[in-house]
Order: sequence, then structure tokens, then C-alpha cells
Amino acid sequence: MNCYCGTNKPYESCCEIFHLNGGQTETAEQLMRSRYSAFVLANGDYLMQTHHESTRPTKEKEAIVNWAKSVQWIKLEILETTKDTVEFNAHFSKKGKADCIYENSKFIKENTLWYYLGYAENTY
Repeated sequence: MNCYCGTNKPYESCCEIFHLNGGQTETAEQLMRSRYSAFVLANGDYLMQTHHESTRPTKEKEAIVNWAKSVQWIKLEILETTKDTVEFNAHFSKKGKADCIYENSKFIKENTLWYYLGYAENTY
């Protein structure tokens, strides 16, 4: 089976590596993909660890994990990537109703690690 993030690699050769190494990705897109897989797996520890401390929703961790478990994840669609932003659609279903999260995410690299900051401001 291919990785949850939509690559043609098995999970063990893709996002699992980042889930086990603390999010040591080379690019913002790799971090975005690994965070999507963490949502699929309801891995709240990884989501908190890879969320920048300045915007990390620590108090909401349990709610985020519960929500991630309450939906059926369908696919991740990367729309555009720059050095520090990733625009994507995350498709899911809840109680049989299809839905989609659209986000233009902002990332920051500190020392050697990428972190999710939050929504990027749209320029259109």
C-alpha cells in the first residue's frame, strides 16, 4: 500500500521515517505530507512536535486527535509548493459526507528542522 500522503512509496519508506525521526524532513512539503499522514494516524504527539512553538495549540491536542479519528481520510492533493509554503486540499469523509480542507500553509526552518507555522496569507 502506498503512503497515506499520496506518494508512490510505502508508508514505511516515506512518512514513517519522519514520524520516527522527529520530523527531520528536507523540505516543507515533506513535512506537510508527514503531518497529513499523522492526521490519518491520529498521531497527536507528532502534530504537536512539528508545529512551531509560537503557534502550537498544545491545549487543543486531545480535540485535534479526536477529530482526526472521527473522519475517514481519503487523499492529500498538493496544489502548489514554494520553499516555505504548501497549498493543498485534504479530502475526507465524515458520517458518509465528503468534505475537503483547503489550506495554504506556512512553514519555517529553524536550524535544521522545518515546523508548521499556520495559514499563509493569500495574495490573490
